[in-house]
Amino acid sequence: MSQQGSGRVALVTGAGQGIGRACALGLLRHGYAVALAGRKMDTLSETISLAGDAGGNALAVATDVGDPTAVTALFKAIGDRFGRLDLVFNNAGTNAPGTLFEDLSYEKWAEVVQVNLTGTFLIAQAAFRMMKEQSPQGGRIVNNGSISAHAPRPDSAPYTATKHAVTGLTKSISLDGRKYDICCGQIDIGNAATPMTQRMQKGVKQANGEVKVEPTMDVEAVSTTLLYMDSLPKDAHVQFVTVMADKMPFVGRG
Repeated sequence: MSQQGSGRVALVTGAGQGIGRACALGLLRHGYAVALAGRKMDTLSETISLAGDAGGNALAVATDVGDPTAVTALFKAIGDRFGRLDLVFNNAGTNAPGTLFEDLSYEKWAEVVQVNLTGTFLIAQAAFRMMKEQSPQGGRIVNNGSISAHAPRPDSAPYTATKHAVTGLTKSISLDGRKYDICCGQIDIGNAATPMTQRMQKGVKQANGEVKVEPTMDVEAVSTTLLYMDSLPKDAHVQFVTVMADKMPFVGRG
């Protein structure tokens, strides 16, 4: 087994399922100590159990990333257990799939913004502060942007708006972090095979109103991408990378 991350400490949000689970497991298997954050302790514990012996290097913290008090408690737990933080995968997110724009409630809009944008900000800011103060100084923050950071699906206003905003946040953190050796990049992910994308096997609404089945990719491709980004030396940085199912309808016209 590779020991790429031996001695390095990572945080993965949304680690109880899907992309977050795959990335947390990938980091653990490559020698990282990993803090896993998510709403449900039982799913976080399940993720750790899947890591086998590597699970001994894991810390599960039930966290609502949109709650400043919960985020403060998360980073205190990381500091108490590991003493530092080298990598963050800011992955937690939610959606309001298939909601007509005119039918979108304020409550649902606010819920998506609170998790996807405010939650991403709160986690990144707390990580930034820890990375600034620790010795040696610095680290990497990687935000999950999604293909929706580039182009919307029909009926996806809150998700698309927040993911476009995450791109601006990524750029600002990347610029502001330079003086502290804090890098901030973004993975834009398309159609990774997770419970959230199972609906694609039944068909997804396209821009012209048709419903079509879309291809998916193995979620391990995201884990591999994250590991690559963190494998680079401190003077190199992946700003943005897109990893997607090769034949999904994103590039070109169908």
